[in-house]
Amino acid sequence: MKRLRIDLDELQKAMEDIEREAFDYFLDRETGDIIILSEDIIARAHGLLEENFDDDLAEYDEVELDHDFTVPEWIEDEVELALDIFLRQPEQYARVPERQSRGGYEAMKEFTELVDDPDLKKDLLEILEGKGAFRRFKTALDDHPKARKQWYGLNAKLARREIFEWLASIGIDGEHKKE
Repeated sequence: MKRLRIDLDELQKAMEDIEREAFDYFLDRETGDIIILSEDIIARAHGLLEENFDDDLAEYDEVELDHDFTVPEWIEDEVELALDIFLRQPEQYARVPERQSRGGYEAMKEFTELVDDPDLKKDLLEILEGKGAFRRFKTALDDHPKARKQWYGLNAKLARREIFEWLASIGIDGEHKKE
């Protein structure tokens, strides 16, 4: 297993972005960096891949960016990185998975069982039965700072366990990178 220093807080944030509406996340298996690509950059890279696919040979021609003076250089750099991730060096990058909602739900259930305040416990149990449980659960804790702090501590602990399980599944022994 490869030992790698990773910003686990950043990795946790990436895993908790379960909707992936604006961004997607990749772990660089060489540096431990978390790469964040916007959906626009991903769409541009996929567009280039589609333009350069040779149907007859069922493979990609050499994909190169034509310098476009109307596009800022940083966007071109991001598209180049996306091409590396998807085509040129895919073995170097691992897509960061979304945290499983089941794990989050189980964490909320586990926390609710530990709550001492009977009124809050009752409210949280009711919330867990309905739609929008994640959002409503967090909102319910807004008026209970001590419980909210305990929740975030437990959730972080459980999320770290999921992170280390995922890293192990891709052959990485993760160590927290302290900035």
